[in-house]
Amino acid sequence: MVHMFVLFCLWRLVGVFGVDELKSVSVMEGDSVTLNSDLTEIDDEDLILWRFGSENTLIVKISVLEGRITVYDDVLDGRFRDRLKLDHQTGSLTITNITTEHDGDYKLQTSSVRKSFTLTVHARLPVPVISSNSSQCSSSSSSSCSLVCSAVNVSHVTLSWYKGNSLLSSISVSDLSISLSLPLEVEYQDKNTYSCVLNNPISNQTQHLDITHLCHTCAAHTHCCDSVEAVLRLVVTALMGVAAAAAAVLLVNDVRSTRS
Repeated sequence: MVHMFVLFCLWRLVGVFGVDELKSVSVMEGDSVTLNSDLTEIDDEDLILWRFGSENTLIVKISVLEGRITVYDDVLDGRFRDRLKLDHQTGSLTITNITTEHDGDYKLQTSSVRKSFTLTVHARLPVPVISSNSSQCSSSSSSSCSLVCSAVNVSHVTLSWYKGNSLLSSISVSDLSISLSLPLEVEYQDKNTYSCVLNNPISNQTQHLDITHLCHTCAAHTHCCDSVEAVLRLVVTALMGVAAAAAAVLLVNDVRSTRS
């Protein structure tokens, strides 16, 4: 009898308040997001409440019977000021110009519906940076070039190296805002396409690798320097010849002036 009574009470509670649904929503910082009530219309006697955070702070109240909508802009240091919009027909809530301060849990409560939303706000992603992890050049006997791809002040992201469309390696970070780095070894004469990708669940940034720019042997470097040095020597020699010729002309003119 006790079990039947408990089940009856639970059935009455579900009938009055509805099932507490949970939805996960992701959005990019600066965008807008709508938390849908899934109601087609609001009952004449409905009282709709929107709450935010672990403290269940009231941010919106709709009293249909009184014909009144109250938006609590000043709560939580005004983080929702001028950002909340209500659908008067369904009670759905839209948050505009999202920032990471709006990341968290939202709860909708009406006489017939209870819903919970977990909103995750992702910061704009920087473009990852590829740099050489080796010295300025490597001896011709070395066959590989050491590279590293990095991204600073990121969270909830994955940093990956790709060879064409094939994943080579990756590293992820969840909550903390930190700097990530991922090494890669490539052959100096490698003609494959490599790229470093930084991504979160809703966006990504890609940096393509220019092997010829970041990886070169000392032999090539020396050859380049030798060529430059040879050109400089020719220029200096030519300038010295011009200077000698000019000095000779001045000497001849000086002698003629003396004789006169």
